[in-house]
Amino acid sequence: MKMKHLKVAAILLSGALLTSSCVGSFGLFNKLASWNKGATNEKFLNELIFLIISPAYAVCGVVDVLVLNTIEFWSGHNPVAQRIGTTQEVMGQDGRYYAVTTLKDGYKIKKPTGEEITFTYNKKTRTWSEQSDGKSVDLFRFNSDGTIQAYLPGGGDIKVSQDEAGLFQVRMATSGATFYAAR
Repeated sequence: MKMKHLKVAAILLSGALLTSSCVGSFGLFNKLASWNKGATNEKFLNELIFLIISPAYAVCGVVDVLVLNTIEFWSGHNPVAQRIGTTQEVMGQDGRYYAVTTLKDGYKIKKPTGEEITFTYNKKTRTWSEQSDGKSVDLFRFNSDGTIQAYLPGGGDIKVSQDEAGLFQVRMATSGATFYAAR
């Protein structure tokens, strides 16, 4: 009777692990597919290469599902999916394109005007900072209690939660707006 309970528990546990929605970026599989698509300029030759190396797709998929996506789920980053040194054109809210380069510890953004701003993350202090015009300004720090310490342009700081309410508080504090609640 106890063996039956053990089997049921094992099935339930494996079901919970398989349906926990920890879908990762599938970095290894996507790198292989990207390489395969650009291996030659002939799509028929690329298809032939695909058929020959198709077992590699299965291996990469399994490694992604069992190892790399699990690492990504628990650590927040996939070691294969990082695209350090790549630059993407991103449309800003103003309708203009900005060149965003991924760095090992942050991002470098080149504005359409040619001005460059770098955002870097310091793992030791858990702080994001902005570098532009030879100046470095701390933006915010992740606190050990799950909150964020946001540094305000006027020199002060504010401790907020990591959710929409915290973001709203920082926006209000940086714009100088004050709201009062009354009954």
